[in-house]
Amino acid sequence: METGLYALQRVSAMIMAPLIVVHLGIILYAMRGGLTAAEIMSRTEGSVAWALFYGLFVVCAAVHAPIGVRSVLREWTPLAPRLIDAAMLVFGAALLVLGVRAVYAVTGGWS
Repeated sequence: METGLYALQRVSAMIMAPLIVVHLGIILYAMRGGLTAAEIMSRTEGSVAWALFYGLFVVCAAVHAPIGVRSVLREWTPLAPRLIDAAMLVFGAALLVLGVRAVYAVTGGWS
């Protein structure tokens, strides 16, 4: 199981790396261009492409983060491994649900 989680975390990191670069580039572009929140929303609303981009980002983050937090908790706390695993499943599910809601809030409106 540990090897599989290790591989899954590395694969999610490899997918997220270019997404993070694009995301940071967009932030710099928006800040330098002086775009308002309303202007940004008008550009992303109804965009299936942005929904897919950030949807993939959310899925990768929801996989990647709980695996890392699980490793830290297993190493640094006396909590039972089964409790940590259950808590990380809940944490990952929460990240996924909240992330999907955020993506829909920014890109929603497409049919």
